Amino acid sequence: MANDLENMSHAELQAIVEKAQQRIVQLQRSRRSEIRTKVNNLLKAEGFTFDELYGNSSKRSGAEPAIKARTTVKPKYRNPADATQTWTGRGKRPRWFEAAVRAGKKESDLRV
Repeated sequence: MANDLENMSHAELQAIVEKAQQRIVQLQRSRRSEIRTKVNNLLKAEGFTFDELYGNSSKRSGAEPAIKARTTVKPKYRNPADATQTWTGRGKRPRWFEAAVRAGKKESDLRV
């Protein structure tokens, strides 16, 4: 095979690569399907569903805490020059906040 590859043109080699990539994708899909079937059969045999173990099912047991949704944080600081610009005090300080502090304002002056 090595000798054959040495004598092939770029187009022929590219065709082999494309066929190999297509075959890899087919094998991956087939393997995923086999594993999915095995997992579903195991879950069914044990009396569970995938959602009960991993999803946001309402049938969750009290033993495992539910994943909390993100909540919004109320702003702690407001730009006196533009009331629409606020900052929660988390993360990097906004430019308007830094500029106000450099101009002589205190953080307490910018509190909401």
